[in-house]
Amino acid sequence: MSDYADLPDDWVVWSDEDDGRTVLAFRPDVFNADDFPAPCLPTLYLTHGKRTRRPGGNPNDRVVDTDWYVTLYLEPDVYLRDEDNRFERRTEAVDYAVDLAGRFADGEVDYRDLYQVPREEYFEKLDELTGEE
Repeated sequence: MSDYADLPDDWVVWSDEDDGRTVLAFRPDVFNADDFPAPCLPTLYLTHGKRTRRPGGNPNDRVVDTDWYVTLYLEPDVYLRDEDNRFERRTEAVDYAVDLAGRFADGEVDYRDLYQVPREEYFEKLDELTGEE
């Protein structure tokens, strides 16, 4: 298992399974289902094999292959379509996940472009937390 010591403070390791799958969550203290729907918790999924289902589904239901994938979800049907999210080794995927988490926390990921129907209150809170003007 790789080390998440460089993970930004705004992100937590939500789960880290023996098979290498990991879920990272952004500010679960804020996106806690009281103020925002539970599916709005920004998450990074590191999976062995590409996920074929969205968060909340069976995490073992995936296409079996040898590569590792990192996917940023803002909610089940809203995710970053990133061509650079596939890696041959888990350590490379972990490094990418930590880097992407940092870019997200620093406001460098344009999450508005991922939405077809904006959630203005959600965007305002993300803007506040990521320092976006």
